Amino acid sequence: MSIGPTTPDPIRLVGLTLGYDRHPAVHHLDGAVRAGDLLALVGPNGAGKSTLLKGMAGEIPCLEGQIERAGDLAYMPQADEIDRSFPLSVMDLAGMGLWRKAGSWRSLERWRPEIGAALDTVGLGGFEARPISTLSGGQFRRALFARLILQDCPVVLLDEPFTGIDNRTVEDLLALIRLWHGQGRTVIAALHDLAQVREHFPTTLLLAREPVAWGPTARVLTAENLARARNLSEAWDEGAAICVGPRTASAHGHDHGPDSHHHHEDAA
Repeated sequence: MSIGPTTPDPIRLVGLTLGYDRHPAVHHLDGAVRAGDLLALVGPNGAGKSTLLKGMAGEIPCLEGQIERAGDLAYMPQADEIDRSFPLSVMDLAGMGLWRKAGSWRSLERWRPEIGAALDTVGLGGFEARPISTLSGGQFRRALFARLILQDCPVVLLDEPFTGIDNRTVEDLLALIRLWHGQGRTVIAALHDLAQVREHFPTTLLLAREPVAWGPTARVLTAENLARARNLSEAWDEGAAICVGPRTASAHGHDHGPDSHHHHEDAA
């Protein structure tokens, strides 16, 4: 997979507001995720990172504005959102990444070599018959990454992919993300470990229900921007209507066009 000069932006956010029951969880978001980006979504708890990923994946509707997508994408939710008591084998779980190609569970058997290769890639060779309920947290995350490998999409969305797993698994999965990035895929990950973001993700979007900064990671993750994100998050009115933001006047108006995020570090 290669990225050419005319490759369209895989995701564009236009006047975007997302939320639940008409209450915004993230609002006034404009910008473009470039093809081949390795983008971290960071911000305080409740900043809207998971909501934004769900919106990008098409799992929740836009309250205002729109999300423009070019091409297929694969989405991995937080691990605790997946019911591990369901009677699936590791092969079944990974094989779900082939659903569009296979079309049915019965057809998965013919894809066994491909599923086995994906499991080998993530260090789970020989685990095909194991029930997912018997896996450790790290093993379960590896199986989810095998599913992503089999989906083979140009855009990958990851919601807290490294939470609660061992360091060896984190390093192995980061290596896989670097491989995808080297192949020209676009990877967007919600993360909380800022040291990890600084080391591995060249581009960052800092959220606090609204964009605080979007651009090169070193210029986004400044002490000033992080403090502003905390202040905005603490000031947010949970009962606010759409387009009503923090209870204080600490947020500045922003004019952040879809093509500007590589030029403006401060979007708030």
